[in-house]
Amino acid sequence: MIPVQGLAGGKVAVLGLGRSGLSAARALREGGAEVVCWDDNPAARDAAAAEGFDCEPFKTPQAFEGIARLIVSPGIPHLYPHPNAIVACALEAGVPVDNDIGLFFQSFATSAWGSFETMPRVVAVTGSNGKSTTSALIHHILEHVKRPCQLAGNIGRGVLDIEPAVDGEVVVLELSSYQTDLARNLTPDVAVFTNLSPDHLDRHHGMGGYFAAKRRLFAEGGPDRAVIGVDEDEGRFLAGQLSEGPADDRVIRVSVERKLTGPGWQVAARKGFLSEYRKGKQVASIDLRNVPGLPGSHNHQNACAAYAACRSLGLAPKVIETAFHSFGGLPHRSQTIAEHKGVRYVNDSKATNVDSAAKALEAFKNIRWICGGLEKEGGLEGLEGPSASVRKAYVIGREAAAFAMQLPVEAEVCGTMDIAVRRAAEDAQEGDVVLLAPAAASFDQYDSFEKRGEDFIAQVQTVIAR
Repeated sequence: MIPVQGLAGGKVAVLGLGRSGLSAARALREGGAEVVCWDDNPAARDAAAAEGFDCEPFKTPQAFEGIARLIVSPGIPHLYPHPNAIVACALEAGVPVDNDIGLFFQSFATSAWGSFETMPRVVAVTGSNGKSTTSALIHHILEHVKRPCQLAGNIGRGVLDIEPAVDGEVVVLELSSYQTDLARNLTPDVAVFTNLSPDHLDRHHGMGGYFAAKRRLFAEGGPDRAVIGVDEDEGRFLAGQLSEGPADDRVIRVSVERKLTGPGWQVAARKGFLSEYRKGKQVASIDLRNVPGLPGSHNHQNACAAYAACRSLGLAPKVIETAFHSFGGLPHRSQTIAEHKGVRYVNDSKATNVDSAAKALEAFKNIRWICGGLEKEGGLEGLEGPSASVRKAYVIGREAAAFAMQLPVEAEVCGTMDIAVRRAAEDAQEGDVVLLAPAAASFDQYDSFEKRGEDFIAQVQTVIAR
């Protein structure tokens, strides 16, 4: 646990008692703060009360008298589409609002670091797609070289649940826009921006607000090194804002769509080959085509970002290349479940938006595509080109018929996962790939994309066992 510093003796309110909220409450108490909590879910309040936390509703600005700070869980809106009522009361009362990410950066460094030979460092990864795989890959590479490291944030453990850093340790954080938008402290040593595509637009009041939330990780913290995906306008703009000129190697530009040139530091992947250029000269090259855990151009982008981050930490190209080959990938992200009678079954349930689904479709050929769910704002534009390898779509979700009508390929309305998997398996021929890449959220039928992916796995196993 990371005890929260700077709030000892103060009274701090925590709103939302899921994983991050309860973790924050514990860390605040460990740091000497008086903690009061609230969650609209009675079961969550009972769990907090069982750990000795007082629960108060904070329904008026007057209820915040004497409160030093309000800590808000990521899923609770603080501004758009409109502030949560308790957040609004805190703001009216003039109480600072923060989250567990802000508390982490406020508290990570300790007096014990004075005896360390190598200062601990934080690598923070954000972006629309690929941030989980990129974060996990960086962590895997660091483990491969036996460097002390921990993985936390939007993936794995809560940021305040990790152990205090030891000499030379690297903490890798995956940070969502919900987390970067509110944190009062954002000071990573290395910050990574993978890419940007439309997502969470209601929460951020459009693409401008969404990009602004991501940009805070770089603008607020001033990282020593910034790894920026420059295949979108926003990434190129961000790289330009952070750089003092073309030769400024504090910014490492990353691409899988264009050849990068110039005197700076660039990492790009084209036709399956990763290349690193510095000062106009190529210094390393890696063949990614046979790396099993990183299939497709979207994973090659993740590999470039992770490679750049690890190079900024001083790791050698050959060491990183070796680690790539032992990376197994993450569940629900281009995850091969089985190969049966010449048909490959791939679970990419994490492809919850059009852009991530398009990248999954581009990674394979002869696709039997299982898609559908809770459609996100912006519709399904952008799937026509990537769907060229789709032989047929099998659509799930409560609004499967309406979803199917928007697809640029032959589509069969299945409704549920069991029917979709069975029909895709019946139609599949040797060499086909049955791919779950929903291009939609899961919440119309499942509690999470993980539950959706687990159902896909279960249905595949049932079909294969017949």
